[in-house]
Parts: sequence; C-alpha cells; structure tokens
Amino acid sequence: MTLTLAIAANHIHRLDLAPVRDALNDGDKSALEQAVQFKLDYPREEGDPRELSEIPEIRLWFLRLDSAYPWLPYALDWKEGELGRYTAMLVPHQFHPTDGIQFNPEALELFVMQKLFVLAEWLPAQDISARSRLQGLAQMLGYDIDDSFFDLISA
Repeated sequence: MTLTLAIAANHIHRLDLAPVRDALNDGDKSALEQAVQFKLDYPREEGDPRELSEIPEIRLWFLRLDSAYPWLPYALDWKEGELGRYTAMLVPHQFHPTDGIQFNPEALELFVMQKLFVLAEWLPAQDISARSRLQGLAQMLGYDIDDSFFDLISA
C-alpha cells in the first residue's frame, strides 16, 4: 500500500501539517511501514537550479513535520527514495555533479542516532519489533549498527 501525501505551496508557506495529520493520525501505525510518499507542488521561477531540499521554506516545513512526527522515517517509502529525500530536508548537505548528494558527516551521524533513539522507543510502543527495522534504517543511510548498541539502549 502506498500513501501519497500531496503538499502544496500554501501548506508550506503556512507551515500547515494538515495533509499529514489527516493521513497519519488514524489507524494502525504498522500499516504505514514504508508506505508514505510525498508529492510536493512548489512552483519555482524558470531557471531556478535549486533542488527542493535547498529551498529554505520547504526545509522549514519538513523541520516542523519532523518535530511533530519524529517516527516518520519508519513510514517513508525507502524503496522510492523517500528516506533519502527526507534526510536531505533535515541534514546539511551539498550536491556534486558527479557524486550526487553529500551529507555533512557529523550532522548525518547525529540525525541517524536521534532517529534510532526515537524509533527504539516508539516501535515497541506500537507493538512493532524494532531491531531489524532500526538496523535497516541505519544501513539505508550508510551505517552499520552492532547488536550491542541495541542491548545498551534497551537495558
């Protein structure tokens, strides 16, 4: 099941999370696993070379979204690149013509660890097993997390 959330410019300019709130607040959270995609409708002037993650208004909207739904990476459609795009909205980065997106390494590490801590508590509260999902999330962002880490945070 894919859940596409349409976000218009007026939502972004008003920092309005209503489209997300309406879709995510009801029902079983386990049904949302890797199901959410964003469709951003944000007009830009012709010739604007910026990626969406380089537009401050969009990044601010995603920052608000992340503060309201810190567990959202669990629900993002990783296979369609939503986790990477979401991360780009929240983590400082640069685009390189040949290498693609290059995240600030320290900022990415902090982001990954914060998400692991949030989801390590949130997933079990939803009766969803956490360890393999958390390891998968970390791997998608370039990190291998040892089992001893999970033993440490669950103690």
